[in-house]
Amino acid sequence: MRSVIVSLLLTLRASLRSRAVLQIEILALRHQLQVLERGRPGRLRLTHCDRLLWVWMSHVWHEWRAAVVIVKPETVLAWHRRGFRLFWTWKSRRRVGRPGLPPDVRRLIRTMAEANPLWGAPRIHGELLKLGFELSQATVATYMPRHRRPPSQTWRTFLTNHAGQITAADFFVVPTATG
Repeated sequence: MRSVIVSLLLTLRASLRSRAVLQIEILALRHQLQVLERGRPGRLRLTHCDRLLWVWMSHVWHEWRAAVVIVKPETVLAWHRRGFRLFWTWKSRRRVGRPGLPPDVRRLIRTMAEANPLWGAPRIHGELLKLGFELSQATVATYMPRHRRPPSQTWRTFLTNHAGQITAADFFVVPTATG
């Protein structure tokens, strides 16, 4: 008799719930069955989508704790916390400096510098301002091609080139009256 009353009360309770809540519960139970069928015996195979579904259900559906069978409710909350931490880690990542120039403006700077080798950054900057590009002179200098200069001479070359002057300065000193 008692089990009949409990069954009747549960049926009455289920009939009072909204259709959306029943659909979410059906979704939750079917999802758990699919996860159990997908995995090996004794081993669950949960994907990121499975975890996201349960995190979403924990927000949308207040009675989700009673329906989850394959994992503990604390596990779902831990997934949510981990996802929240990952999101804010990504959101607060350090983006250093200003965004770069578009590639077409960089090409224009290089083309202008190569076509006019006597123009420096100030002149190219001025020409770009006339064309309507808002950028600084330092940015123009950054994207200008570097001209290869010959390397400076080595010490050996310096000593070879200036051996006569070094010898004259060191050995042929004329002492004067003042010392």
